[in-house]
Amino acid sequence: MSEGRRERNPGRKWRAGSSTDASVDLARLLDIVAAFSRKTICVIGDFVLDEFVSGEISRVSREAPVLILRHRRTEVYPGGGANAVNNLAELGARVLPVGVVGKDNHGQELLGYFRHKGVDVSGIVAAADWTTTTKTRYLAGWTHTMEQQVLRVDREPQAHLPAKLQSMIARNADRFAKRAEAVLVSDYGLGAITPDLVRGISAKTLTLDSRYRLRDFCGARITAATPNEAELEATYGERIGTDARKLEWLGKRAVQDLGLAALVVTRGKDGMVVFERSRHGGQRTHAARHIPIYGSDAPVDVTGAGDTVIAVFTLALAAGASYIEAAHLSNYAGGIVVMKRRTATVARGELEAALRREATAQR
Repeated sequence: MSEGRRERNPGRKWRAGSSTDASVDLARLLDIVAAFSRKTICVIGDFVLDEFVSGEISRVSREAPVLILRHRRTEVYPGGGANAVNNLAELGARVLPVGVVGKDNHGQELLGYFRHKGVDVSGIVAAADWTTTTKTRYLAGWTHTMEQQVLRVDREPQAHLPAKLQSMIARNADRFAKRAEAVLVSDYGLGAITPDLVRGISAKTLTLDSRYRLRDFCGARITAATPNEAELEATYGERIGTDARKLEWLGKRAVQDLGLAALVVTRGKDGMVVFERSRHGGQRTHAARHIPIYGSDAPVDVTGAGDTVIAVFTLALAAGASYIEAAHLSNYAGGIVVMKRRTATVARGELEAALRREATAQR
């Protein structure tokens, strides 16, 4: 990501009626962040355990042309929807997660992690006939060199979620959504989330992060969605590239198709673009607003950055932010988290410090 202060005349390549929105009231954003600890967010999602196995390169095997790694350490972090839960907890919010894990070691690790953080896990079903999705990344390096990922192994459920478990998740979703100021849906296509489940949720604010099946949620009462550019392209079978008109057309189309109040499209080093439906014009969608990225355009690790974005965006809306204010806050958070290794989170203090540094730089 590149710093907003170093943006190179974005208006030159950003046309099609769009505008660049680099200015924001930072004092107002700090007030919104200060309200985070008073908010409750329900997260309904596909919960994943991210496992990182680090090893030092020992030698090349005589059995096959592969590296032999001497094991150093194994680290585990909440991933997928569980990463959104983890971010919300770090930001000081009360979190009510709803989902399913297996009655296996990885499921117990996730539940134990959240219990240790004081998160209420009563909405997470532990099922004997389910496998906790686990993504194991193997990292290799020399003693004084940076580790590189050499292999990833995914363990996923091999069957559809049984009807009994679907009913249990739906009941928990209904119960916890009523206790929250906002509901965040994290759909990784792993079985815990279905469009019918989301259509049954009634919430003042309902945000959606869905991997490659955005339009399946048509008819749900979704307030806003936060796809990345690749997911928006896959939804409509179109290639955006550097075509600003294509991006604007697809963004507005998604707003109309899903009946959204707002859509935030994340674009990596090109920042994010915000689409808002006109409050007075019925079906009309405002011109897209481009937010330059915050921080470096050479991220250290982008694992889970989208979970951080929707967590901050949802929490900001619950705290009274406008869509563009919530997008700016999630942009700051995204710029912070991609400079960390592993599946990382952003703490409330880090976000406040970034806003204060930016205010000082502007003065």
